[in-house]
Amino acid sequence: MFYKFFITIRYLTEKTLFLKQNYKRLTRIQTYICILLCCFTAVLSAQEKKEITIVHGGDFNKDEEKYPGASIFSKDSEQVQFEHQGIDLWCDLAIYYKKDNKIKAYGNVFFQQGDSIKMNSEYVDYDGTTKIAIAKENVVLRNNTMTLNTEELEFDRNTQEAFYENFGTVKDSANVLTSIKGRYYMEIDKYEFKNDVKITNPDYIINSARMDYYTNTKHAYMYGPSTVIGEDYKMYCERGYYNTVEENGYGVKNTRIDYSDRIIYGDSLFFNKATEFASATNNIKVIDTVNDGVLRGHYAEIYKAKDSVLVTKKALAISLFEKDSMYIHADTLMVTGKEDERVVRGFKDARFFKTDLSGKCDSIHTDEKTGITQLISKIPLGTPENKYSAFRPVLWNGETQMTGDTINIISNVKTEKLDSLKVWDNAFIIQKDSLSGIKFKDSLKQGYNQIKGKYLYGLFEENELKIVDIVKNAELIYYLWDDDDEFVGIDKRVCGLIQMVMLNNEVDNTTSFINVEGDIFPDSELPVNGRKFRGFYWRGDEIMHTPDDLFSEEDNNIVLPVINGVNNPIDIDNPNLAPEEITGEAENKIEEKEGDDQPTKAPTKSNKKATLPKKSPSKEKAEESSK
Repeated sequence: MFYKFFITIRYLTEKTLFLKQNYKRLTRIQTYICILLCCFTAVLSAQEKKEITIVHGGDFNKDEEKYPGASIFSKDSEQVQFEHQGIDLWCDLAIYYKKDNKIKAYGNVFFQQGDSIKMNSEYVDYDGTTKIAIAKENVVLRNNTMTLNTEELEFDRNTQEAFYENFGTVKDSANVLTSIKGRYYMEIDKYEFKNDVKITNPDYIINSARMDYYTNTKHAYMYGPSTVIGEDYKMYCERGYYNTVEENGYGVKNTRIDYSDRIIYGDSLFFNKATEFASATNNIKVIDTVNDGVLRGHYAEIYKAKDSVLVTKKALAISLFEKDSMYIHADTLMVTGKEDERVVRGFKDARFFKTDLSGKCDSIHTDEKTGITQLISKIPLGTPENKYSAFRPVLWNGETQMTGDTINIISNVKTEKLDSLKVWDNAFIIQKDSLSGIKFKDSLKQGYNQIKGKYLYGLFEENELKIVDIVKNAELIYYLWDDDDEFVGIDKRVCGLIQMVMLNNEVDNTTSFINVEGDIFPDSELPVNGRKFRGFYWRGDEIMHTPDDLFSEEDNNIVLPVINGVNNPIDIDNPNLAPEEITGEAENKIEEKEGDDQPTKAPTKSNKKATLPKKSPSKEKAEESSK
C-alpha cells in the first residue's frame, strides 16, 4: 500500500518538473498557431467578402447629407455597370456603399447571372456580402425556358432561389401560371407556388392551394384542394400529379374525376386524355349520371371512347327500380354501352339482391335495351348429376327457391318494372313447408313443397311475382293442412301444366292441367324417400336477406393495397424537395367554377415588359433570348 502511494507521488513530481521546463516552448507554439489561424481567417474573410467592382461609373457625385458614406453614380452615354462574383448589374443611377459592400440601383435596372438568368426591374437593392438582391417594380426574371413577372422579388444567390410574396405570373412554352406566393429553385428548374395557384392553357385550367411545377418537364404536383378542368373532363383532388404536356395525371387523396356522364371517386385515380382511359384503386365509386346507376369496388378501369367500365375486388352494381334498388355483385363487373343501351355483365360467382327477389349464378348479363337479365350456369366437369342444382342459377322469391339451367328475368323497358320470368330446362321450385317442421317430430318428415318441369314462366305485378306456370312434364309434391293446421296428406301428381299463385312471396295455391295423374297420400303411405323429386337440392342457407349478404367471406376479408403518396412524397421529379402534407383547412379553398379564367387577385401594377439598356452587348443578348 505504502509502495503504491510512493510511486504515485514520484510520477506527479516528474510531471510537474517537465511542464516547468517546457512551458515557454509550449507558449511559443500556441502563439504561432493563433497567428496562423488569424491569418487564415482573415484570408477567408477577404475572399468571402469580395467587394463589388465598378465597371463603368458614368458621372460621379456625393451627397453626405442624404446618402452618408455613399458614392453616387449616374449614367452618361452609357448606363452605370457593376460586377460581383459572376453577376453584372446595369442601371441609370446607383448609390454605392463601399464600406457596407451594397448597391441601391434605380432606373431600368438589368441584372444578369451567367448566360441564363436575367432580371429587369426599376429598383434593386443588392448586398455583396450576403449575395441577396431585392428587386422591385415591374420585375421580370427570365431564363432560357420561362419568364416571371411580379412587383417584388428576392433573389438569394447562395441558394440560387428567388421568391415573391405578392402575386406573380410565370410563363413558359406551354402554360401561364399565377399565384400569390412563389419560390423558384434555379438549379432544378422548379417552382413552388402557394395561395390561389392557377395554370392557364388553351386545353385546360388548373387551380390549386399549393403546387410544385418543373419548367423543364412541365410536371405539376398539387397539394390541398385542386382542380384540373379540361375540355371533356374534370379532376378534383387534395394531393395529386398532372403532366401538363401529355394531359395525364393522378390524385391520391379525396379524388374525383368527372368523365362525360360518369363521376368517379377513389382513394387513387389515374386518367389519360390521349387514350381516354381512367383507373381507380381502393374504395371506388362510379356514378352513372344518366341512368342513376352506381358501381362500387376497389379497382376500376374506365374506357371513355368505348363507354365501358370494369370493376373488380368486391365489385357491386346498384341500379334503381322505381322505389327499390337492384344490387348485383360478382368477382368482376363490366358495364358497356351508350345511354339507354347499357349492358351489365357479372363474371364468376355472380349474385343479385332486391327487396323481394334475389339470386346466384356463375355469370349474369343484363341488357337495358331489351330489359332481359340472364342468369347463366357453369357446372364443373365431373359433378354428379344429383349435385347439378348446386351449380345451376337459383332465384329466391321470399323463401321460395327456383332453379334451372338458364334463368331470364324480363323488365318492361318503358315502365322499368319487372314483367316476367323464364326458366329454361330443369325448372325446379322448392319451398320449405313450415307446418311440417313443427308437427312432425321426425326430422326426416319435415318436408318441402316441390314443383318441377321442363320450363317455368312467371308474371310480375308491381314488381312482385304473382303467377308461375310449370310447363311440360310437370310434377308436384305439396303438403296439405286444414284450417286447424291439422295434417291432411301429401299431394303428389304428374301433369302437363301446373299453375302456382303467389301471395306475399309464398305459394298460396296450385292448379294442375292436362293429363293429371296422382293422389293425396296419408303420412303413413308415402315413404320418406318418396317425398323428394330427383334432382332435389335445397339451398336455403344461401338465401340473401340484405345487400351485405351478397359478399363472401373472401370479399369481406380483402386486403387493400397501400396507396403511395398519401402520407409520403409524391414528387418523382425531386422527392427530397416535396412539401409536407397540408394540415387543417387549406390556405385558400378552391371553388370548382368552370370557365373562371381570371385570377382571384390581380397584381397592383401592370406587368409590362421592362426595357433593356441599348448599348450593353450582354443586355442585347438577353433581349434576344427573351423573345
